[in-house]
Amino acid sequence: MIRPSGLLATALLLLAGLPLLATAALALGALFDASAWRALWQDPQLLPALAYSLWTGLAATTIAWWATRALLAQGFVQHSLDRLLRGLPVMLATPHAAFAIGLAFLLAPSGWLLRALSPWLTGFHFPPPWPTTQDPWGLGLIAALVFKEIPFLLWTAATQLQRDDLRRRWRAEHTLAQTLGYTPRRAFARVVWPQLAPRLTGPLLAVLAYGLTVVDMALVIGPARPPTLAVLAWQWLQDADLATNAQGAAAGGVLVLAVGLSVLLWRGVQALARRRTLRSDGRRGRLPAHRRSDLSWGAWLLAGVYAAVLLALAVGSVAGIWPFPALWPEALTAQAWHSVWASRGTVLTTLGLAAASSALALAWAVAWLECAPRPWDAALRPLLYLPLLLPAVLWVVGLYGLALWLRIEGRWPALLLAHTLMALPYALLALAPAYTGFDPRYRAISDSLGHGRWHFLLRVKWPLLRRALAASAAVGAAVSVAQYLPTLYLGAGRWATVTTEAVTLAAGAQRSLTSAYAGLQWLLPALGFALA
Repeated sequence: MIRPSGLLATALLLLAGLPLLATAALALGALFDASAWRALWQDPQLLPALAYSLWTGLAATTIAWWATRALLAQGFVQHSLDRLLRGLPVMLATPHAAFAIGLAFLLAPSGWLLRALSPWLTGFHFPPPWPTTQDPWGLGLIAALVFKEIPFLLWTAATQLQRDDLRRRWRAEHTLAQTLGYTPRRAFARVVWPQLAPRLTGPLLAVLAYGLTVVDMALVIGPARPPTLAVLAWQWLQDADLATNAQGAAAGGVLVLAVGLSVLLWRGVQALARRRTLRSDGRRGRLPAHRRSDLSWGAWLLAGVYAAVLLALAVGSVAGIWPFPALWPEALTAQAWHSVWASRGTVLTTLGLAAASSALALAWAVAWLECAPRPWDAALRPLLYLPLLLPAVLWVVGLYGLALWLRIEGRWPALLLAHTLMALPYALLALAPAYTGFDPRYRAISDSLGHGRWHFLLRVKWPLLRRALAASAAVGAAVSVAQYLPTLYLGAGRWATVTTEAVTLAAGAQRSLTSAYAGLQWLLPALGFALA
């Protein structure tokens, strides 16, 4: 006889699994066009664009992974993890596109960095013709990806390090390793990190897949001639010609293969690194004193870059006339914010989608983690993470096909479906470590006092998990606000959000209006995290 929880878990699986599978099937089904593949292989832009995608995605993931490990080692060894994580909500609330726009305003030839150095150091009285943002080496995109992905990896690692059971055990093992002669940092690298790193595999693969397939950030700060393959595929998918449209879908298929091969390569490199660590002699002794300040400097650099980006957006949104190389605008004006207020329907649409999609994603995640057997959860996680692993340009093709089949394209339910499917895996990632690590002895005590399951959930478990629940809801809302391609594609031009407006304006010359929309794109998720 099937238990009620098993029936509910089955219903939840069908509720989320059917749209996910249908979207993936429709997306992959668009790849079976031989003529599109032939046209793609003959296009001279393919190989350079693919090389840009691989270079920027792999380089950004490698740097972000290394920096995350270094910052975690510092926080764990110096017992300063809470201080390290204090500013993460602000960083996580900053959408990728808004961060890219702010960073571009800092690095551009007419940006604040050169203004601060001109003319007294550089001698420039006019902006130099330097490709500092959409540079041909992809360095601007790599920098933007690195600074955006480090907080996400830190936050997912913190959900593990803040679990009472793991923290106590790893602290004891770390102390034991030091009694054997290891320095604190080497003890972290030998004892704690090998146990923590496998738990970050899912978030890391999501970061890798995103870096290889990102569109909105690459449009703002990535290379342009040619662009990355994801941007090139998006440009082809927007073409009115059906043959070119099919070629864009085929380019999305190439990105799928690139993501798969990159994941295999990454896993192989990690396996070799672990084997090398096990074979090394484990040299002991105290590290040089300057290593401590280097890592502290890295934490301050991360916080400083975010502060500079947000300041650039804030000042840019009220800047009037601002000739180069003046460090401050000649006049301040609220005209850009008046324009935003005039189109407040866009803000309301963004807020409505964020609130509804995050609530649905959180409710589904809680019900799934509460009712689904652990073997089901472990086996079906890859299905639930499909929106993170498939390239966005291909995922929206499947979403659009599903919306056409349901006859909801260009309507608000289509946007809600797309945003919820994207928010769901992030909400699950945010909530699962705390939820699955909840001490089962609390349930035993509640049962021994004669209380039922709902009393236990409402009075004990959910109140104790309120921080994790609130954080999961905030993450889901932030993911919804940041959605660019699904909103643009499924909205069919009838619906706009602050993200679509910000990315569209970034291609123009309206610095103040672009800054206002990008700042608003950050402000809405930040309010969500503040409420959480």
